[in-house]
Amino acid sequence: MAAKKFRTRKTEPSADKREVDRPARPLNVRKRVDAKTVAEPLEDWGLDLDPAPEHNAEFERVIHRTLEIIGEDPDREGLKKTPQRVANSLTWLTRGYDMDVRDVVGDAVFNESHSSMVMVRDIELYSLCEHHMLPFFGRAHIAYIPDGKIVGLSKLPRIVDMFARRLQVQERLTEQIAQAVQDVLAPKGVGVVIEAVHLCMMMRGVQKQNSQTVTSAVRGIFRNDARTREEFLTLANSRSTLSR
Repeated sequence: MAAKKFRTRKTEPSADKREVDRPARPLNVRKRVDAKTVAEPLEDWGLDLDPAPEHNAEFERVIHRTLEIIGEDPDREGLKKTPQRVANSLTWLTRGYDMDVRDVVGDAVFNESHSSMVMVRDIELYSLCEHHMLPFFGRAHIAYIPDGKIVGLSKLPRIVDMFARRLQVQERLTEQIAQAVQDVLAPKGVGVVIEAVHLCMMMRGVQKQNSQTVTSAVRGIFRNDARTREEFLTLANSRSTLSR
């Protein structure tokens, strides 16, 4: 059976890279994640980003009041610790605000003469829609053509995670990832495709369970050379024969 083809929506790079790099930061800035923490496996990052005590207390009061507004009793057994759990969960799910791509990549950029396309495909991502604060999730495919430098392969999923762990729209997330790779490596070109499903379209609103959103962002030779772009999209469309 022929591989399913994407129809991608290609977005232009922002004129101001600061807008691509980082939307507005939270008013109560938490402790910044340092390079040592970023170097640890993602599953070891944990929930505690050491927010200021007053930040956590305020967060919990807001959740407590929210439970009251929707008609719940926040003091019943099942909800007593919900404000604390939600505060910790949202702090963790938005930890990307406290990270910087330089810390994520660290010293994992290497001089290398390889000049063909490098792709890391099927990178799982989870994020929160900034409009409804409901999850969207899917896969990212990242490719670049080196120009004398390569990056440790694990750093590409970490870049995805850094930007996904914020309130997002998929279009901006795609651009941020592409621009970060461009800034770190200055390669001949970068291509990013994200396929995702959005719970704000599935469990509310139009309630379409089978719709997917596909976005792409390209830089350099991926934008300017049709054959390179076609190679990238073909590789992104293909499905792995590796056992899962």
